[in-house]
Amino acid sequence: MRKKLIVSAIQQPCGDDDYSVNLAFSIAKIREAAAANADLVVLPELHLGKYFCQTEDHTVFDLAQPIPCETTNIFAALAKECQIVIVTTIFERRAAGIYHNTAVVFDKDGSIAGKYRKMHIPDDPGFYEKYYFTPGDLGFTPIQTSIGKLGVLICWDQWYPEAARLMALAGADILIYPTAIGWDKHDTIEEQTRQLDAWITVQRGHAVANGLPVISCNRIGFENAPNSENGIDFWGSSFIVGSQGEFLAMANAIDTELLVCEISKKRTETVRRIWPFLRDRRIDAFGDLTKRFID
Repeated sequence: MRKKLIVSAIQQPCGDDDYSVNLAFSIAKIREAAAANADLVVLPELHLGKYFCQTEDHTVFDLAQPIPCETTNIFAALAKECQIVIVTTIFERRAAGIYHNTAVVFDKDGSIAGKYRKMHIPDDPGFYEKYYFTPGDLGFTPIQTSIGKLGVLICWDQWYPEAARLMALAGADILIYPTAIGWDKHDTIEEQTRQLDAWITVQRGHAVANGLPVISCNRIGFENAPNSENGIDFWGSSFIVGSQGEFLAMANAIDTELLVCEISKKRTETVRRIWPFLRDRRIDAFGDLTKRFID
């Protein structure tokens, strides 16, 4: 990673029924990030359309795209034009019956630097992702770009310290979480507060435990579940923290925002010297981590 980087995250609504509207919105905000001299821009999970996993509908598979595709060609050209690294996510059609929730990273020269397929797939009321997504098979491998190694993970992955740790051990310079998460409208204010606090806390913990900056980028707005009164109120609150979990930039829960800040490789080096967690890990005693449960 270069000694200093300007990084950014786009918090945006993604609920328009028209794919082209969501795409145009993302493109405009990427140009805004480039105008702010950002080296890197991160978009929310599946930002090109509504969060379709609220229900199970086989016709939704028609929305999936192969990689590369027309959409990736658009982002590749934009990355080259704006000289910016772009982290986006796409509903990937790998083959008939095999679909993934996939992050695609575009380098400044317009090339696809790499991709990451979401590893942890939730299956909860309103989040029926196991119906749509095959678990990822690319492992927890950072993506090498011209600005450094990006440890890209996706949404539900953000609750797992093992995923963040493996990215760090493989040399990631930054942990990045494109996200689509929010509240059930029936949740109480107290429950909403607990959920949001837990979401922020666990990701700050990944920054602290691994001595790495973290970028978490969420969508905003209420999206109805099809043919239902239910829906998800996406809670925004995107943020960027440094390698001790300190807030560098944070959005609110409701507004479109472009977060921009500077991160430093020297800061990571300094923090890992005073808190050498990687040095002191008892790897000889961690074998049971590969078990589902210790009976």
